[in-house]
Amino acid sequence: MIQIAILGLGTVGTGVAKVVAENRRQIERKLGEPLEVKTVLVRRFRDGPYRQLMTDDFQKIENDPDIRVVVETIGGVEAAYAYTRRAIEAGKHVVTANKQLVAEHGCELLELAKRKNVSYLFEASVGGGIPVLHPLTQCMAANRIDEIYGILNGTTNYILTRMVRTGASFSDALQEAQAKGYAEADPTADVEGIDAGRKICILADLAFGQQMDPAAVPMEGISGLSLQDVKIAQRAGYRIKLLGRAVRLPGGGRTAFVAPHLIPEDNPIANVEDVFNAVMVRGNATGEVMFYGRGAGEMPTASACVADVMECLQASPRRDEIGWSASVEGFEDPLTLKSRHYFRIRGSLADAAAAFGQVEVLSENGETAFLTEPLSGQDAARQSRALNVLACMRTLS
Repeated sequence: MIQIAILGLGTVGTGVAKVVAENRRQIERKLGEPLEVKTVLVRRFRDGPYRQLMTDDFQKIENDPDIRVVVETIGGVEAAYAYTRRAIEAGKHVVTANKQLVAEHGCELLELAKRKNVSYLFEASVGGGIPVLHPLTQCMAANRIDEIYGILNGTTNYILTRMVRTGASFSDALQEAQAKGYAEADPTADVEGIDAGRKICILADLAFGQQMDPAAVPMEGISGLSLQDVKIAQRAGYRIKLLGRAVRLPGGGRTAFVAPHLIPEDNPIANVEDVFNAVMVRGNATGEVMFYGRGAGEMPTASACVADVMECLQASPRRDEIGWSASVEGFEDPLTLKSRHYFRIRGSLADAAAAFGQVEVLSENGETAFLTEPLSGQDAARQSRALNVLACMRTLS
């Protein structure tokens, strides 16, 4: 009998317990012996099917030699970081879905796990139930990864889908997302791009092999997005999506950011709707490879966690290809990245042409919406200074 512990019994922790119980035969067949949740760490005891497993004393997990894997589903950083370090120090594998912890302390925790000859795995931290980290580090290991971009947050994608389909304003679509349970009462991390920013940092860490400091990565959300721009983009054959992007630059540097983008409707990622997520990885040998599915939710995320648990137990003795350097050198401001830019201005086509030269007009009706030729974000900002800018976004070129 293989025994594990779960830290936290919220949505993901409960899902992990359910997956272990409901899929016990398949899991046993693959591991060669049964898998069992022995202990669940909680702050408050409550009645339910897992009441007999609960403890509020982490030492009972830390000092239990029969517990081989700890699944951290607490979220946040402080307690999760402390418990993760202690579990690894005690010689236990740790699996997590905690994107903030991995983005901020993943390099350190991976190094500690390597010293202790155990695994620290976090497939569920980026795509929930979408397998992307394992393919990135193993199946695409022969590639130089040049770019990763994607829809990394289901809440914002749902809001944008409702704005396109029903003409709802951002605030109305957000309220609908909250009513359906897709958005938290405080949706800041989702709608301001913070959640997607943590995920793109993890993807960039693995793809480029160096630490991507979340504090240095610009994160712009969709709270300021106007329905007018959504409609203009749609009429012109584009969709607006919130993308996290990590790009290897021509000079050898790298950059990452989160921002709304206009995406041509013939790009597969433009048609990813509702709460679904998608990640596009561009390798120099494979070209673009897309991963698609539900990026959150109890059972999809729990599925990825339990798969990591099984990998920890089957690995001999750890995944050496998971990891990156602590160096932050080579990070460049994403404003250096060139792309076409969308502008909506209070002014005429002549004003737009005077600032940018040749432009592609998308709308003229008292206000002018247009696309520029490819230019850096720095040049876009400089050349637009004399204009009365109402909206500005990059395009995915």
